[in-house]
Amino acid sequence: MEKMMIVNGSPRAPKSNSKVYIELFKLFWPSETGEYNVTSKKHHEACQKIEGCQHLLLVFPLYADGIPVTLMRFLQELHSHSFQQKPAIHVVINCGFIEPEQTSVAVDMIRLFCKQNHFPYGMTLCIGSGEAILNTPFVFLVKRKMKRMAHAIQEKRSEVLKVTMPLPKKVFVKASTSYWIGYAKKYNVTPDQMAVMEIESYSGSSSNRGR
Repeated sequence: MEKMMIVNGSPRAPKSNSKVYIELFKLFWPSETGEYNVTSKKHHEACQKIEGCQHLLLVFPLYADGIPVTLMRFLQELHSHSFQQKPAIHVVINCGFIEPEQTSVAVDMIRLFCKQNHFPYGMTLCIGSGEAILNTPFVFLVKRKMKRMAHAIQEKRSEVLKVTMPLPKKVFVKASTSYWIGYAKKYNVTPDQMAVMEIESYSGSSSNRGR
């Protein structure tokens, strides 16, 4: 059986939605997996463990249309590590937008990394409405795509899969706006305060919730 290392690339790795997506994927992956959180900052040791794996799965959230800086630092170590046999790299990326296509730039960044460093590139799963979908009946759609992805990796295919909540954009925006207004209220932040650039000074530690 082929081995896989799963890397949680979220800056909030231990409590992130990426961790939930990893657990969903593992339901359908039939063989041994190792896991590594980039927040532990033991990148060299992680690369040594990847040495014996045939697959490397990167699971992370979209940050400003790109990849999180925590994951970039891990990729720097991956770039400098000397592998006898390089694993195929696969990606699961989630974003808060309802359109999974919003992740395309970040996926291209990983593809470019693979091309420049001679890593085989395999499967991609782009998840729209990434935080919200986990807490809805639509989570079965994610599980279905995870199962398809796991099977495709075993068959050494390279495809791009996409999933999101099957809702009109207006309905999604209305629901998400209502959610964030209610969430901000817990921290005494008003909608007017949320609408300006100074929101960081109002929101404090609550600004980094989620991904």
